[in-house]
Amino acid sequence: MISTIAAIALGGAVGAVLRHSVNIGAVHMFGHGFPWGTMIVNIVGSFLMGVIIVKLSHMDSTSQAFRAFCTTGLMGAFTTFSTFSLDFTVMWERGEGVNAISYALASVILGILALFAGLWAMRSLSS
Repeated sequence: MISTIAAIALGGAVGAVLRHSVNIGAVHMFGHGFPWGTMIVNIVGSFLMGVIIVKLSHMDSTSQAFRAFCTTGLMGAFTTFSTFSLDFTVMWERGEGVNAISYALASVILGILALFAGLWAMRSLSS
């Protein structure tokens, strides 16, 4: 039996290769002017996360390793946006609308600000 960690690693490898393939395909189809590949994996990944979660919830005999392969490994490497979307949806469906919206806004805004902070920090150190 495969361990959960090994399943996540294997799923992560598959998801990362799929993401890279979509990015390369998007550049060939649409060019470099817009991050089409990222947008495609985020939208498709969010859809697939929904499909996978429902399917896994109806499979009683599914191992934890397989669940981790699909969600944390495969989808996590394909796009972390799918996990973000799932977290938001779970809070929303629990009736925690304020928390869900706060989570979404904070994640996007703080994530972007953190990236700018990282850029600033490294550029400051290297100048």
